[in-house]
Amino acid sequence: MIIRGVSRRTFLAGAAGTAAAPWIGAPAIAQAAPLKVGLMLPYTGTFAKLGQFIDNGFRLYVEQKGGKLGGRDVSFVQVDDESKPEAGADNMNRLVGREKVDLVVGTVHSGVAMAMVKVARDTNSMLIIPNAGANDATGPMCAPNIFRTSFSNWQATFPAGKSMYDAGIRNVVTITWRYTAGAEMIGGFAENFTKLGGKIVEDLTLPFPEVEFQALITRIATLKPDAVFAFFAGGGAVKFVRDYDASGLRKTIPLYGAGFLTDGTLEAQGAAANGVRTTLHYADNLDNPANVAFLKAFKAKVGQDGDIYAVQGYDAAALYDIGLSAVGGDHKAREKLVASMGSAKIDSPRGPLSFNKAHNPIQNIYLREVRNGRNELVAIAQPNVDDPGRGCRMT
Repeated sequence: MIIRGVSRRTFLAGAAGTAAAPWIGAPAIAQAAPLKVGLMLPYTGTFAKLGQFIDNGFRLYVEQKGGKLGGRDVSFVQVDDESKPEAGADNMNRLVGREKVDLVVGTVHSGVAMAMVKVARDTNSMLIIPNAGANDATGPMCAPNIFRTSFSNWQATFPAGKSMYDAGIRNVVTITWRYTAGAEMIGGFAENFTKLGGKIVEDLTLPFPEVEFQALITRIATLKPDAVFAFFAGGGAVKFVRDYDASGLRKTIPLYGAGFLTDGTLEAQGAAANGVRTTLHYADNLDNPANVAFLKAFKAKVGQDGDIYAVQGYDAAALYDIGLSAVGGDHKAREKLVASMGSAKIDSPRGPLSFNKAHNPIQNIYLREVRNGRNELVAIAQPNVDDPGRGCRMT
């Protein structure tokens, strides 16, 4: 189902500056029809909150720019992808074919994102991925018209291997859903951890999006590893953390994971999440001016605390704004638009944000710990992490 909506024009004063790029006065093209942005995100299902926060973050940036990107008015076409990979290509084709959007922003689920990437490559359509971390999107399937403002799955968890090894952990059980994101998140962690001398005792998986964890938690209790490393997100992450805590294992076997285990989920997890450590490109208490201003503005708009999903949506809008500003709002000046986006340096709420030749972010990955309902900064697990972009011909 497609729901149309035009961006609001409210300017939120005091919000974060986002880009080290000058605004260029828009020529006559800015007076033409509004720029059309397709938001293809999960608005229902286990990832619904994640999709809505990406949507809210993107719209917040546009509102702060007076309802414009690159000096042009913006309209939106909104599609619920329902986290269904089998519908990904049809939904994407609908946006770029029938709806003729100028930019597609999406999505959360890696399987859906890869279907979108294929259509974007086939149609040469502009695509910004504001969450899904499938390595191939900025690896073998990279393309000049495809950017990511989130992370690669490898990038988010590779630094965790060293953080856990340095903490004296040597034997780990991993657990995740049996799908692309799960395999790649666990793979990034395992690559670094085992290279340093750590051992993966057992890899536990269950089909996406099942949440019957009890048998696997019982298996963890039997194996008695030094720690568990998990990847789940959304509703599945809520249930896993609560089930793990209810089993009593949290007191004897520390729980680590990719940051999505506790991002956007802490309110529902409550005290069960206390002490869980994760790695991600954001922490709730990052003390930089851009993050302080962003959180204030997001709370004023949405009435809820912002998180990494909102930041990724916000930065997706900032990145496209940089490209459009460089071409005076003319989205058809593709070569210059793409070059400007590729060289962008964004003062993001997450910290310094730039892009490699594969169009994947270069960014800090932080070690965080859940304390008092927040993912609080422990340390920079690894600064300026640059995904290798394995298989990308642009590199």
